[in-house]
Amino acid sequence: MTGSRPLRQQLRELRSEAFGADPSGERMERIRRSPNFADGVFQNPVGARTRPSGSKREFAKIYFHKEQRLRRSPGAPIPVHPTTLADLAKPPVSGLRLTWMGHSSVLAEIDGRRVLFDPVWGERCSPFPFAGPKRLHPVPVPLAVLGPVDAVVISHDHYDHLDLPTIKALAGTDTVFAVPLGVGAHLERWGVSEDRIRELDWNETTRIAGLSLTATPARHFCGRGLRNQQHTLWASWAVAGEEHRIFHSGDTGYFPGFKEIGAAHGPFDATMIQIGAYSEYWPDIHMTPEEGMRAHLDLQGGTPHGVMLPIHWGTFNLSPHAWAEPGEWTVDAAEEAGQPVALPRPGEPFEPAGTLPVDPWWRPVSRPIAHPWRRPKPVALPSSDARAGDLDLAGER
Repeated sequence: MTGSRPLRQQLRELRSEAFGADPSGERMERIRRSPNFADGVFQNPVGARTRPSGSKREFAKIYFHKEQRLRRSPGAPIPVHPTTLADLAKPPVSGLRLTWMGHSSVLAEIDGRRVLFDPVWGERCSPFPFAGPKRLHPVPVPLAVLGPVDAVVISHDHYDHLDLPTIKALAGTDTVFAVPLGVGAHLERWGVSEDRIRELDWNETTRIAGLSLTATPARHFCGRGLRNQQHTLWASWAVAGEEHRIFHSGDTGYFPGFKEIGAAHGPFDATMIQIGAYSEYWPDIHMTPEEGMRAHLDLQGGTPHGVMLPIHWGTFNLSPHAWAEPGEWTVDAAEEAGQPVALPRPGEPFEPAGTLPVDPWWRPVSRPIAHPWRRPKPVALPSSDARAGDLDLAGER
């Protein structure tokens, strides 16, 4: 081509930047010394299949079926909270406030500090700006006007959690990044200086602006492309201030380690728990809402406590389930457990100690859900002489 670079070269350069960088040197030596690294890769706390199981043909039939595709997206524009910036201008009365920005991105204001979890402001979670899952609602607040944050916490390096344009925008600020071991290589490639990166193995803790941040285990995997070698760790996070404690699950399948995390770092005033993008084709690496509720209870010592904020749903279409199904199932799981759950619109701040947003805002804009809840719900007998045949055990609404 004359006067411009060939398209193939442009794509290669773009792909290289979006893929980040592989760990090397002292970083790679530290990875090899990790107790969680064996046989050349990072290991999960319990076994997990990281590739889809079952028939690829059956999965493709479900995923590309016209009616199924429609159910995976909202039927009308998603209602985004309209006054986020004005609300955030006032300090939280209780000292703890959470603002779900969509998917797994949460701004946590905790004991006078601001922590931004898994910030994804890009239009697509993909290495390319023209292909891949596209955001289903606009970001509630432009990143440029969000204001300074004390720490950015990354759970792992998948595209829907570690977003190139977002990190490059944050690289020009003074914020400090807390990331799992190996992820720092991506950040340095994208312009974040080494002295602003705190890279942690599981159960390691760093202090930023008076907060204690601990990388805790998760059951997932890593990677940004075909060259992935499982050389970057994935993590959940426990964050503690002087008065409050919060937990962010990142992406994870359910595993018994939540009880240990809760015993060591809880109980928590609020948890941010992944409840979306689950499938029977990958049951080990993402939780259903029922499993997410079980994880929250494990973190709280086995009984309802604090507030659960469901995350990792609503913003991107990443799984065969219906778009609104995670919200509906979380409501049901919370009711069964007697656990308070917050259901904010994207961008709607709330204080766990205050009035919680509980309106099922997704119902007016969602398409029908074939199976609102997977488990039958027994209905109380209307009287002592009611017959068993009068019970409605269908469990569907």
